[in-house]
Amino acid sequence: MNKYNLLVQNLASYQSMIIAFSGGVDSTLLAKAAYEALGDKALAITFCTPYIQKGEVALAQQTAKSIGIEHMIFNIEDDLTQKLQSNPQNRCYICKYHLFEKLKIYAKEKGFLTIAEGSNTDDTKEYRPGRKAIQELGIISPLLDASFSKEEIRSYSLKLGLATWDKPSSPCLLTRFEYDTKIEISNLHLVEEAEKFLFAQGYVDVRVRFDNHHARIEMPLISKQKLLSDPNLPLICEKLKTLGFSQVTLDLQPFRHEVQFIGENYES
Repeated sequence: MNKYNLLVQNLASYQSMIIAFSGGVDSTLLAKAAYEALGDKALAITFCTPYIQKGEVALAQQTAKSIGIEHMIFNIEDDLTQKLQSNPQNRCYICKYHLFEKLKIYAKEKGFLTIAEGSNTDDTKEYRPGRKAIQELGIISPLLDASFSKEEIRSYSLKLGLATWDKPSSPCLLTRFEYDTKIEISNLHLVEEAEKFLFAQGYVDVRVRFDNHHARIEMPLISKQKLLSDPNLPLICEKLKTLGFSQVTLDLQPFRHEVQFIGENYES
């Protein structure tokens, strides 16, 4: 029996389960397995906050529908914004604890016995303060427990025909801003619109870092080469300025899924 089948078998031992569902490669494989194991006793829930790109929420809806699992959007519009307004270094811990604590209350109200999320073995090799909150709240990580790596998750997703198998990561918008800087909702929207525009131009694995209204574009080397030879480059720069950036630059360093600020790393 392969690793995925074992995962389904293990999930079947739970009576009911809520899956924290971002619609990314990890949570999609987990939701697929949970639905196979538990059917209508599995529920996928996607958080919607000011820090999550709206396009990602829409994609999560589409992905859940393609799997067949019941899905709902959990809108979070409360004091979380105030807690994260200064973009503190422990923001991931604060956010994860806040979101999953509310999810635990909902699960108890609706009679769901287990909450699961999609961490994998690669996540243990990086600075992930949100993992601490997940562990403190007793949220299970079935992919991690079954020793799934990111590469294995992508491989099984491809075999299962999941459209997310090669989906780039899309962490929250706070990661585009340096720690300990005041976050304005308007600037979050600015970054979101800039990345949405670049995505539409064919640059799917990209970060637009916000630095005092300067846009610093990060992307893999092959994408940088494409961008620099793109005949529409002047129009792309002008578009980002039209959105609200005063200057547009291209980061020449290798593309980083982790960026270091003030001595610590965060998922980007």
